[in-house]
Amino acid sequence: MVGARRSAPCHRLGRQLAGRIPRTTRHRHRRHGEEPVSPVDLFVDDAGHANHEAVVFLGSLGSTNRMWEPQARAFSDDFRVLCPDTRGHGNSPVPAGPYSIADLAADVLALLDRLGVEQTHVVGLSLGGMIAMEMSSSHPKRVRSLAVISTSAFLGPRWAWTERAALVRGTGTAAVSNAVVGRWFTAEFAAANPDLVADMQRMIEHTPAEGYAACCEAIADMDLRSRLGAIDAPTLVIAGRDDPAAPPEHLRAIARAIPNATYLELSPAAHLANWEQQGPVNEALRTHLDNS
Repeated sequence: MVGARRSAPCHRLGRQLAGRIPRTTRHRHRRHGEEPVSPVDLFVDDAGHANHEAVVFLGSLGSTNRMWEPQARAFSDDFRVLCPDTRGHGNSPVPAGPYSIADLAADVLALLDRLGVEQTHVVGLSLGGMIAMEMSSSHPKRVRSLAVISTSAFLGPRWAWTERAALVRGTGTAAVSNAVVGRWFTAEFAAANPDLVADMQRMIEHTPAEGYAACCEAIADMDLRSRLGAIDAPTLVIAGRDDPAAPPEHLRAIARAIPNATYLELSPAAHLANWEQQGPVNEALRTHLDNS
């Protein structure tokens, strides 16, 4: 097993990108408590059996629903597997920002309404984990169980996210794709899987700049820490020990704050633990879903 690497917090990526940020129009940010904007109709990959329990998988910033391929394959025989593209990503609409985490959660709830799903298991990674925690705290009756991977309830500093948003709006997502993918996998896994790494980098580069930037602003204004204690769904929290984007201490804090949470830390695994440790992740999710 590869030992844990020193965590590089979000502001380090911001510094790496500093100096390349163009002048852009200032965008107003909405904080928690303000009314969400109207939901958009998310694109969704709907697999499995409609009469089975539903599991919705919510992805990382800069990803499409393809990031859940290892889990969609593993669970579609026994569950209705819903993998939407987040607002501003993939084949979903790209309204102008700013967005909030509440907006992104409202989109998922509207999708569930459209599909006739009253209650679902929710699995979220990174940005998807933030959306999942927002859903679980604000609409607990809709969430049968919660699983969050490589995420945070508060991911400052704010300036790092607003600067990344400005850079992407000015020059496109290709400006950040290499740095971002470098945080998604450990060096050893990336070296052994160059085609996957290249594919993931293209996925980021094809993400609409406005959607990516507006989701950066949603993360900038997010602070769910005071609301975690209100989550009553059975919760699984998974950390990658080598994750520089959402270090394990962020996941441990989530697990301590949610009353009914189980914590699992995997190594070697960076940000996309669902790919790098897909066997252990799928096994943990299977146990969690079967017991919830």
